[in-house]
Amino acid sequence: MSARIHPLASLIAAAARGISGVQVRWAGCRPENRQRIYFANHTSHLDFVVLWSALPAQVRAQTRPVAAKDYWEKGVKAYLAQRVFRAVLIRRGGTMREGGAEEALAQARAVIDQLADALGETSSLIFFPEGTRGAGEEIAPFRSGLYYLAKRRPEVELVPACLENLYRILPKGEFLPVPLSSMLTFGAPMRIGETEPKDLFLERARAAVRALRRKGQS
Repeated sequence: MSARIHPLASLIAAAARGISGVQVRWAGCRPENRQRIYFANHTSHLDFVVLWSALPAQVRAQTRPVAAKDYWEKGVKAYLAQRVFRAVLIRRGGTMREGGAEEALAQARAVIDQLADALGETSSLIFFPEGTRGAGEEIAPFRSGLYYLAKRRPEVELVPACLENLYRILPKGEFLPVPLSSMLTFGAPMRIGETEPKDLFLERARAAVRALRRKGQS
């Protein structure tokens, strides 16, 4: 059975598109109802809503954003994330605690297991490989999660996406958005090479997002 879009999700998505004035460009692929991991740069809490809203309705219904559990697990935010957008809430890695490297590795494996399970047989994910929001000026190096998820589910297409100007619309630490225009560009799907090293894959994925920026952007 296909997932259903929560009515509130559609209203929030419409509002986000109106506030962001987003222009959507499919530069390297078409919006198709197939399993994909959409991976993008991350500068604003509007990012996943804007990207999700840019997908056709039948694709949106099968697409789940990946979000940080520590931010989205309480109060109204928890309801929106889990009940409205069906987000996959993951525990972000931090500094090593008493468990050391072994505990950190176990935690990382648990996150990949969780994401692989969330994909199931039909779902797609919206994923931000930087791991945290940036200032919009540069795309930070990607963390290893995208690599391990791609290795775990190599049959799922990886689609790069670049979000521009959303940082200015809703800067980090602010709660009231400033209506401006923004751009969202989807690139050509990619897959991980069977023997491709982690560092090379992550840099190739990062370069794919960076290449989607409009001409003249850094």
